[in-house]
Amino acid sequence: MQSGVLRALEFDRIIDAVRSFALTPMGDARLAALTPITDARAVARLLATTTEATLFMAKLGLFGIRAADDLPDTLDALKVEQRAIEPTRLLAFASFIESVSQTRLSIARSAITYPLLDATSALVVSFQRETSDVRRAIDPSGEVVDAASPALRGIRDRLRKQRTRLRGELESYLRGRDTAKYLQDQVITERNGRYVIVMKAEHRGNIPGIVHGASTSGASLFLEPLSTVEINNDIVALHEQEAEEVHRILLALTDAFRSRPDEVQATVEAATRLDVIQARARFSELVDGVEPTFTQDGTFELLAARHPLLLPQVLDRLPPDADVDEGTRQSRKRDPVPVTIRLLPPSTVLLITGPNTGGKTVALKNAGLLALMAQAGLRIPVAQGSRLPVFQSVFADIGDEQSIEASLSTFSAHITNIASMDRELQTPALVLLDEVGSGTDPIEGGALGVAIIDHLRTRGATVVATSHYDALKTYASTTPGVACAAFGFDATSFAPTYQLVYGTPGRSLALEVAARLGLDPSIVANARRNISTRDAQLAEHLAKIDRDVRALEHDTRALAREREELTALDSRLRQREDALRQREESSRKRLSDAVEAEVRQARREIDEIIDGLKQRTERIAQGAGRLVTTGDTGHARRDARAAVDLIMRRHGEPSGPSPSEAEPKRPPAVGDRVSVGALGIEGTVTEVKGENLVVDVKGKRMRADAREVRVLGGAPAPPRVNVHVDLQPRTGSVLDLNVIGCTVDEAITRTERFLDESLLTDQRSFRLIHGHGTGQLRRGLTAYLRQHPLVASVQAAPPEHGGGGVTLVELKD
Repeated sequence: MQSGVLRALEFDRIIDAVRSFALTPMGDARLAALTPITDARAVARLLATTTEATLFMAKLGLFGIRAADDLPDTLDALKVEQRAIEPTRLLAFASFIESVSQTRLSIARSAITYPLLDATSALVVSFQRETSDVRRAIDPSGEVVDAASPALRGIRDRLRKQRTRLRGELESYLRGRDTAKYLQDQVITERNGRYVIVMKAEHRGNIPGIVHGASTSGASLFLEPLSTVEINNDIVALHEQEAEEVHRILLALTDAFRSRPDEVQATVEAATRLDVIQARARFSELVDGVEPTFTQDGTFELLAARHPLLLPQVLDRLPPDADVDEGTRQSRKRDPVPVTIRLLPPSTVLLITGPNTGGKTVALKNAGLLALMAQAGLRIPVAQGSRLPVFQSVFADIGDEQSIEASLSTFSAHITNIASMDRELQTPALVLLDEVGSGTDPIEGGALGVAIIDHLRTRGATVVATSHYDALKTYASTTPGVACAAFGFDATSFAPTYQLVYGTPGRSLALEVAARLGLDPSIVANARRNISTRDAQLAEHLAKIDRDVRALEHDTRALAREREELTALDSRLRQREDALRQREESSRKRLSDAVEAEVRQARREIDEIIDGLKQRTERIAQGAGRLVTTGDTGHARRDARAAVDLIMRRHGEPSGPSPSEAEPKRPPAVGDRVSVGALGIEGTVTEVKGENLVVDVKGKRMRADAREVRVLGGAPAPPRVNVHVDLQPRTGSVLDLNVIGCTVDEAITRTERFLDESLLTDQRSFRLIHGHGTGQLRRGLTAYLRQHPLVASVQAAPPEHGGGGVTLVELKD
């Protein structure tokens, strides 16, 4: 790729934005040299790695690589034998190595999910022993600690003792009655690496010692008393020993890394690659980029493409432009209008026309810039489904490249550039031509532009060009393999809409745009009069085409809105259908619950009747001192039937004829038997309020629409209920009931019958044998017995009588 093309398409500014995410100086340098590549497999792998890193960081967070700005200097120092690295740099290098190892571990834990990142980070080598030694020897402030070596600890211990001794000696001069009066200040200071006191110059001979200098005014002398010279000599010697030992320690720590040069280089290289990958991924996330599909048939389709340098979030990552004031910079921070750039085979040329300031050049540059970004491993700000080839060469002739020094005019600069393209073109190639053929006579320039584009097309290049020339518009409209598109504008204000419309050449609107930009109306009017009849007819023809295209677009949008409305209506109807179904199910459940409640109530009343009859029969038997006779049983049965009939009259409902036998439809009235809606719920009308009814359904009131109600012809016959009461007491006395192997319902039925028989035989307790099992049978029987009116108590049998497998039941007196 030519450097001039990268500058023309502002690829370097994209790189500046990507570099703002670099974590290491090496990664920043590598990104600064980032250029598009042309190998299709390598490009696909680059983009796949970027996508993988984007997913990794979205789930697990950013890479934790940490690096100091002077890390390259530290790496250079490692290459110099016998050179010890400074403590702070050595500590920063150890921190860098640790951060790279931690990043490697986090990736390795998910190696199956992120195989490309795992392959990149696999180069990282562990330096745990070396970094631990650095941490033990150097504290966070960058000082070598006493524990770095026994020798250093001994030296510093002696040094501290000598300093304490020296300070005591010097302080004796400060406190001494005979010496304090000769001192200028009551302080101990350092001069030339030796501790001294400050005395008055006029008393130079009163305290014997060595003078190490005087103040600027000469009034003070820095004196080392003779009594402290030996101590100071020891301190200086100890300082030299300390420095030597510290150097030895730092050299040993440095040599630990230096002895593994290949592994250090591999780890640094892995860190650099990971840094470049994460920077590409973070930039891709910044622009909400997607990974395009690469094609082999020349398909070039960028859906809803946004120019990345128009995105506010990208502008914030770039250094301020010195030529643009802050107000203008802020005004540019608006989201760009997405534009779809499409070239589908067999078309290989796209001619973009339309008004000035309409967005043609931006779209042209965006097509080339996004292709370069994709081939550099960056996800691009387009919609899913975008496709493009991997280009071997990209050329751009955009802007004014005139040069006075090279004797190039605007036209000659364009022609020179295009001639260079023709010489260096390698397919698949992308050629971008802005205002092709401009800078000379419009007729000749238009003819030249057609010839240039047609030549590049026959050589197999993908060409995207912009123009205002009628010759090129005619060429695009009539030549197979050449597509045309135009940027739209507002029909009233002639302001650009930045929407690219395919299938028709557009008007340039030079006069309208000039008027909109404030040119004197008289000048515009004179210009209109200067347009020839033929040109005016052509302009009117293009205007008609524009109107037709806009009308077609309007109809298309209206159809799309209607389709959306129909879809929404269908969704609402489905929701209503679901809601009605739920209401139907809810109504059925409520009705079923109500019927079940009545059945349970009827059963309880029948049970009470049976209990009463049993007690009556028992009293007869006890009072007469004999067994119950057939007559007594007949009387009991008659009374039971009468009681059951009374219950049925109270709970039963008349049934009407089937729907096929219903009377002709008529408005329902109070007292009518009706069937409500599709649910088939039957009830009696109790109140009529216009089109609304109140219907009594088994004692429950519900509202219904009269249109959804069908009047029934008659009343339902009460269902026939057969009740059999066996009042004969059992013979003998059985104290146990064994229900092992029964279901809960079967066991309850047998237990209920056993309770009745126990009552007749005057038996007040029995054992219920149910076994251990899962405990479900025991729990179900216990719950039933606790609420039974005849049962006084329920408890588990003691261990010697069966334990948890047997329940003891006591009956009431």
